[in-house]
Amino acid sequence: MPMLQLIYASRPFGYDLNMLASILATSRSRNARDDITGALICRADIFLQLLEGPAGFVLSTFERICLDDRHVDVTKLVEEPVNDRLFPTWAMKHDPAESWMWSPLEIHLGALKSATIRDVRSIFIRSAEAEGS
Repeated sequence: MPMLQLIYASRPFGYDLNMLASILATSRSRNARDDITGALICRADIFLQLLEGPAGFVLSTFERICLDDRHVDVTKLVEEPVNDRLFPTWAMKHDPAESWMWSPLEIHLGALKSATIRDVRSIFIRSAEAEGS
């Protein structure tokens, strides 16, 4: 059955480890309920998240994220139907991506604006392959 894959980026507002723990706990609970899987790459300078699952639930989740005041400048990067999940066993994988993603300076200089869908997806493909998701 086709599913929707949505990837967005945002800047964290008030980022700390407690905020991250809260986001992960809430998303894992809600995503398990709604048959959504995915991954969150989170650093002090960027949230990059992939959501995949039934289209209605993925879009509702994204709408909640857009209204969440812990996110600034939410930007949808990818929204496409997919047949297979990248993270089938993860209600929400946390991946700090400290060494293999854009540096904070590259983010500041606009790496997201010039990234292609393939560039963005490849980050999550590497994350999925790293742990055999």
